[in-house]
Amino acid sequence: MERTVEVVPDAGLHARPAAAFVRAANEFEAELTVGRPGEEGVGANSMLAVTGLNVRNGETVRIVAEGDDAAEALDALEAVLTTPVEGKNGESDSEPATDSGGGEPP
Repeated sequence: MERTVEVVPDAGLHARPAAAFVRAANEFEAELTVGRPGEEGVGANSMLAVTGLNVRNGETVRIVAEGDDAAEALDALEAVLTTPVEGKNGESDSEPATDSGGGEPP
């Protein structure tokens, strides 16, 4: 089975979205690959392989699943790719804390 999906998170398939994608892929027994249509896919359960695709927001990917739970795996992976991620560039829910230097001098 296979499915073609447009990547929605602003960060594309990097950082948090990639981690969520790989976590979801590892929940299933199916053999899963992901890649651009017309190109050879990589293992969907490998963070290095998935981020190495360098897929950006708005690009389309093809997910291929083989095995008993293939349909469920495709549904779960599509859900990850079509869910926007909150925060700056999909990488953080909040801005880092900064020290304004307004304290008492030593």
